[in-house]
Amino acid sequence: MAISIETISIEPMIEADIPAVMAIERRCYSTPWHENAYRTEISNRSATYLVARKEDIVVGYGGMWVVMDEAHITTIAVDPDYRRRHIGERIFFSLLQEAIRTGASRASLEVREHNRGAQNLYRKFGFREAAVRKSYYTDNYENAIVMWVDEMRSPKYRELLAKLKSEWSVDPF
Repeated sequence: MAISIETISIEPMIEADIPAVMAIERRCYSTPWHENAYRTEISNRSATYLVARKEDIVVGYGGMWVVMDEAHITTIAVDPDYRRRHIGERIFFSLLQEAIRTGASRASLEVREHNRGAQNLYRKFGFREAAVRKSYYTDNYENAIVMWVDEMRSPKYRELLAKLKSEWSVDPF
């Protein structure tokens, strides 16, 4: 059964989005990035940063770098008031689609060892645990799980993405 979801647009992050992104960042992370980091990232030719927008309100965001054939997901967050609506999934999907479009064949990310919800999302997209970075997070020295997905340009992976997208009753793209 398809899940009904509200209309959310996924768009490139622009400088005007940064205050809203920072508000979400502070709600989601104990050690938020500085807003200048986002200003730098949105002008970085190797980076893609997206926002999820409900009407004119930014409700989530995500970013990545693509260097040669590898994408690295740098951040993803959804405003706590908008969670459990597949918004993070749609941002992640859009990042992966853009990574493939720009030539990436694999992707990686780090996730907190205790963040099972995020790990489950990444597994849904074919990511697997590859390593542990001990005491990676500076706020509490929690370990990071490094997760990877390979062969993103393969027909099998494209089928997985198509299947995940088909589960949404409203096509956000």
